[in-house]
Amino acid sequence: MTDNASASGQTPEPLSSDDSAAQAGGRHRVDNTMKRRRVLIGGATIAAAGGLMAAGLASADTTTSEAGADATTATSDASSGVCTLNAEVTEGPYSLEGALVREDVREDKEGVEVQYTFTVVDQANDCAPLADALVEIWHCDALGEYSGFVGKNGHTETDDGTFLRGGQLTDSNGEVSLISIWPGHYVSRAVHVHMRVHTDVTLTDDSYTGGSIIHTGQLFFDADINTEVQASSPYSDNTTAETQLDDDTIYDGGGASSGLLTLTALGDSVSDGYKATLTVGVSTS
Repeated sequence: MTDNASASGQTPEPLSSDDSAAQAGGRHRVDNTMKRRRVLIGGATIAAAGGLMAAGLASADTTTSEAGADATTATSDASSGVCTLNAEVTEGPYSLEGALVREDVREDKEGVEVQYTFTVVDQANDCAPLADALVEIWHCDALGEYSGFVGKNGHTETDDGTFLRGGQLTDSNGEVSLISIWPGHYVSRAVHVHMRVHTDVTLTDDSYTGGSIIHTGQLFFDADINTEVQASSPYSDNTTAETQLDDDTIYDGGGASSGLLTLTALGDSVSDGYKATLTVGVSTS
């Protein structure tokens, strides 16, 4: 693995990534010379009206928010096709080696629950489901702090280096489920989640060794729903300036092909949480 960070809270090298710790006027800066590689990513499968089902995987950017008994579509931009090209992006400075292999990564962190379902497909095998791939995620808590690096967003709290980090192996259908909370925000970045997909890992009691990283990306959230979440407790205790999705230095506006999650409300209010889905295409060749 290529991570240079450690759970001791080592400060990342400046300008090494999107979240780099170089400060200029209180903002992180991005190394704009970074070259993006291209990988494949598909959107969620779309169901057609009248009971007709869309064939194959579809690239989608469909987000559903429910307020009271009414559900409104926040975004809808679906197109046909099995896989859509997507830019692979920096992993950021807050990655750590040896993620815990577990479904629920929350530990004691409070926040709006997010139930993730990812489907990994392999371009090298006609976009067939990729089994036994480790899908790893990590992100900041409601106050914008990463485990292993607490204090970077100005807050003091217990830091054991593992909260809101973890991964699971995909099943025979290429699917994997993870449970976390909606991330908070920190200076210069819109709300996001980091993702890596590994192959050929060897599982240990609660983690993994070896393997290869075949995809590094970031996940993003509908801006309107995020505004509601960030205004709720405990997110509202984070007074750090928030960067909006349209102003983010990594998200390029491509919808699902750029990591925008499909969200479905779990209840009538924001506090009930959301399901988040995305089909991620990678290449094992």
